[in-house]
Order: sequence, then C-alpha cells, then structure tokens
Amino acid sequence: MQKQKLSLKRITIDTNPDDCNFNCIMCEQHSNFKQKQFDYKESKRRIMPKKWLRSIFEEAKQFEVTEIIPSTMGEPLLYKYFDTIIELSKIYNIKLNLTTNGSFPKKTVTEWAKLIVPTTSDIKISLNGATKITSEKIMKGNKYEKQLQNIKELIKFRNQHFAKTGYYCSITFQLTFMQNNMHELSDIVKLASKLGVDRIKGHHLWTHFEEIKNLSFKYSKEGVKNWNKIVEKAIRAQAKYRKQSGDKIIFKNIYPIEFEEKQKIPEHYKCPFLNKELWISATGKISPCCAPDELRNSLGDFGTYPNTNFKTVIESKTYKNLYHNYKEITLCKTCNMRQPK
Repeated sequence: MQKQKLSLKRITIDTNPDDCNFNCIMCEQHSNFKQKQFDYKESKRRIMPKKWLRSIFEEAKQFEVTEIIPSTMGEPLLYKYFDTIIELSKIYNIKLNLTTNGSFPKKTVTEWAKLIVPTTSDIKISLNGATKITSEKIMKGNKYEKQLQNIKELIKFRNQHFAKTGYYCSITFQLTFMQNNMHELSDIVKLASKLGVDRIKGHHLWTHFEEIKNLSFKYSKEGVKNWNKIVEKAIRAQAKYRKQSGDKIIFKNIYPIEFEEKQKIPEHYKCPFLNKELWISATGKISPCCAPDELRNSLGDFGTYPNTNFKTVIESKTYKNLYHNYKEITLCKTCNMRQPK
C-alpha cells in the first residue's frame, strides 16, 4: 500500500452558497430547475461565520496551504465578510484562488480589481458562450456585453499592476462543458486570445436535474463523438489564436473522452483533490472534494468545523481509506473531475 504523506495545497470555504445574482441552468444550488423543487423563502440562508475565518487561515498556514478558495457555490463577491478574507490573505500570505461570475456586484470593477488582483493567484470568470444568445441562455441573469466589458477592465488593471509590481495574477475562463454551448469553444479560444486571458478551464456537466441530462456529452455515443470533434477544433484554434506574447492559451481538462466513461472512468485517471484539498461548507461540514452534496455524502463523514481540524481529517481512517481505495468507490468510478494526468 502506498504510504500517504500528509499534504494540503488548497482549502475551499463555501462562505455563502445561497447568495447569487445569477440562475445558471446547471448550478446545483441556483438553477431555476432547483428553485422549482425547493422553496428558499422558507429556508435559512447559509453564511459562514466571520469568526471562523481567522482560525481557518491560521490552520491553513500551519499546514503550508498555498491557496484559499472562497465560495465556489454562489457568488463569493456577495459574501458580506469578503473584505476580511482579503485582509487575512495578506496577514497570512496565502493567496486566494477566485471563481466569480464576472458581474462584480456592489463595487466598480476597478474597486474590486484593487482588492483581488494583488492577493489572488488566479481569477476564474465563469463564461459559458462566445455569443450573447448562448451565454445568457445558460447563465440566466448575466448581461453578456457588460460581462465582457468587466473582463476587459479587470485585465487592464491586472496588466498595469504587473507592470508596476512584477506580480502576475492569471485570468481564466471557467466553463461547463455542455452540448448547448461548447459548439462555441473555438470562438471562446479566439475571444480569450483577444482579451488577454491566460487559461481556459472547465469540466463536464454534473447532471443535477432531469431537465439537463441530455446536455451532457456523455449522455450518448453521438454526444461523445461530438465532444471529441470539438476538442480537435479547439486544439487547432489554440495553435492559431495565441496570447500577445506568442504563447498558447493554456487548456485544462479539454481532452477527448470515451463513451465507456459514463459507466467507469479509465483506471489511470486520478483524483485531483485527495491529499491536496479540503472543502468547508458554510455550516462547517468538511468534505474531501467538490462532488454534488448528495453524492458526496456517500464518501463518509469527515467531521464538522471547527470541532474537527484539518490534521484530524486527513489522519482519520475514513480519509485514509478513501485516499487508498477511491477507484473502487461507486461515485469515484464515474466522477467528472478525475483526470488522465
């Protein structure tokens, strides 16, 4: 049995999962398909307590964690204690890794850029189309032209900050691979090149709702063939549309797939999270990955923060068993997040 070396690189804190100004169709929490099933007016909004933040950063520093990821469920820039996260990032010298929908609420883009660019290693902008029609159909609530203008202003500030300080914060387009938007992937590559985006990253659709199951490329053999053709075209676009420096835009998770992956991921595909990352929900639940909530429960009980600390989690029998045997676990056998490298 391979010996497990205790190591963490990132901590994700789902600070405000119920706060978002968009209703993206594929979102586990905010899709209108979910809204039909659950009355949020009758529920209590989940907000991570401010008092937890410092202790999370303190423990992360002790563990030599290099990045903290603010909420990936909901819009993190709506978290009422986000300024505290920025302050703690500076105090403990731990960079933020941010995913945002690009609306930059409650402040101007420049005001946000001044806060996040100096303290962030990578800013991911959720972008799900190269056209207004496609983007706004998927990211309901988005104003596409405004989002693009926001991205331009963010990159302009990033470039100016780099020129003054030498610190470079990368900008990434974050995609969800679906059959109703990835026909525009090559045009997204072209757009990224034009704007000065560094990376294009994404993952295949988690089919949370019956209404979107047929949007998965893994839904049918024809869907798989279609995805693989899209990948070939995107790779050609990557070679053609380069950054101003002449470098290719970096691709993450854009590679051909097989239909059999719907039943079982290839054996050599690895989990990118185990022994590298932990998730802490707004209510304190600790998880080993970002799989959908209901599915994630099948992986075991890893404790609740702040009653359980990071060291206790990864030294637990439950976590060690998952680390060594995840390829035999039902959820992990078909997980969209496992990678060939």
